[in-house]
Amino acid sequence: MFTLVQIKEAHAKVKSGADFPNYIKDLIGLGVTNYETFVSDGHTVFEGNEEYKIISEPKYNALIISDSVNVEQFKSDLKDHQQGKTDYMTFCNDCAKSGVEKWKVSMKGMTCTYFDKKENEMLQEIIPQ
Repeated sequence: MFTLVQIKEAHAKVKSGADFPNYIKDLIGLGVTNYETFVSDGHTVFEGNEEYKIISEPKYNALIISDSVNVEQFKSDLKDHQQGKTDYMTFCNDCAKSGVEKWKVSMKGMTCTYFDKKENEMLQEIIPQ
């Protein structure tokens, strides 16, 4: 099974949202089946086969997630991030301001779904292959 060290090595290659599809390919190669990242502090729950699960440490100081959701602003910020215009921390701050609590990535479905604090789906995207 995969380790947090292996995941950190794969994540170290990511400089912007433009690198996200290759990161997903690396995680699939490690055996990650899905993961959930929490915007509040950047910790992630990684899952593999046979109920294997590991949880990363927080990546940064706590952010306050807005109670008011702004999907259109989030879409704009996400587009900028995917085009490599913002770094990861900027993207996380933008998510918090727009009310994004977390995102879930499914390797099987090749989707990334963003949720607000009430578990409402804000946006689902297909991950480019």
